[in-house]
Amino acid sequence: MIASPDPSHKPTARTPDTPGHSNREDPTDAGASGPAPGHEHRSGLLRGWRRLPAATTALAVYVLLRAVGLVILWIFAQRAGVDFWQLLHSRYDALWYQQIAAEGYDHAAVNHNPDGSPRLPNLTFFPLYPGLIAMVAAISPFSLPVAGLIVSWAAGLAAAWGIYAVGRHIGSHAVGVTLTALWAVLPHAVVQNMGYTETLFTALVAWSLYALLCRRWLTVGLLCLVAGLSRPTATTLVAAVGLAALVAIVRRQDGWRPWVAALLAPIGYLGHLAWVGHRLGQVDGYFQLQDDYWRIGFDGGANTLGVLKLVLTRPVPFPLYTSTLLLSLATVLAVLLVLHRYPLPVVVYSVTFLLLTAGTAGYYWAKGRYLVPAFTLLLPVAMALAKARRSTQVTVIVFLVLASGWYGTYLSLIWHRSP
Repeated sequence: MIASPDPSHKPTARTPDTPGHSNREDPTDAGASGPAPGHEHRSGLLRGWRRLPAATTALAVYVLLRAVGLVILWIFAQRAGVDFWQLLHSRYDALWYQQIAAEGYDHAAVNHNPDGSPRLPNLTFFPLYPGLIAMVAAISPFSLPVAGLIVSWAAGLAAAWGIYAVGRHIGSHAVGVTLTALWAVLPHAVVQNMGYTETLFTALVAWSLYALLCRRWLTVGLLCLVAGLSRPTATTLVAAVGLAALVAIVRRQDGWRPWVAALLAPIGYLGHLAWVGHRLGQVDGYFQLQDDYWRIGFDGGANTLGVLKLVLTRPVPFPLYTSTLLLSLATVLAVLLVLHRYPLPVVVYSVTFLLLTAGTAGYYWAKGRYLVPAFTLLLPVAMALAKARRSTQVTVIVFLVLASGWYGTYLSLIWHRSP
């Protein structure tokens, strides 16, 4: 299932953490081992086809593992008499995105449903995903719910490919495939097949980091700009790009390109905040909505520590235990990234993402889902597992996919809040 490590390939994870360090120059090379002697001048199209098989392994593994998770959910949904597809495309945040795609954004903070009941403002949702849903629905015969799944599933494939590219660049082909497999069997991996933004954002992060490692600054800037239109956690990617660009500028590397990347990176995120502020008539309108209506805000981790104390002292719903475990594991993995001297952009993105997740108040049960785009935290595990025997690899992945399928079923059928 997972390719064995290539003993002739020396991992680069412990090389000096120079931002943008790269041993591959083409950001579209998501798995090439380099052109064979005498074939360096082949056309770009032919070279592209020659690169495809390496990445295809990771994509096939990803599709297989997610299919197993979905089959598990389908079996239990059938037994419970619940519509399987409705579980994927018509619950919680998915409904918000479909409403935005159909009707657009609110014009005020106070809004009402058709029946007159008050409704939370939708301005806090970023526009990229609902925009893509509306586009797919407009150019195809599919409904908005189905269009949402099409976007999410296509983005999942793009994310898997990008994750493989990052893993292979830092380690080896085996590391890339293993990293992709681990991401596919996360406890909250079921949301990768729901009408949520996790796959879209992860795809943009993965390819941004890969382009950054390859020092393709203009590509980095544009991808980070688009990522800023998908989720507020894009600030972590902006931080990684900004610091990498700063180091390159100080070292006088790559001329004017790091400057452009640093300028482009935050535009998407800041643009949405500015637009919300303009619509509401106040500069901090976005954050005001988050605080007053959605009860979400950065408090430095005070709320997280409060819930953690609750988890340790009295019985709580099961997802709170899961979030506690995942936050703890993420902390250990972040420390390993630092100690093992992984590339600076990877470390900065991973650490800032963890700090933002732990430091944001509210929705403690969903923090495991919030960590789904932080696939870079899995690199130490992927490095170790890629060197293990094939039997060990298969055993670990089989266990994880069954556990992921079970927990995804629990979140979909038993848990009464968003996953």
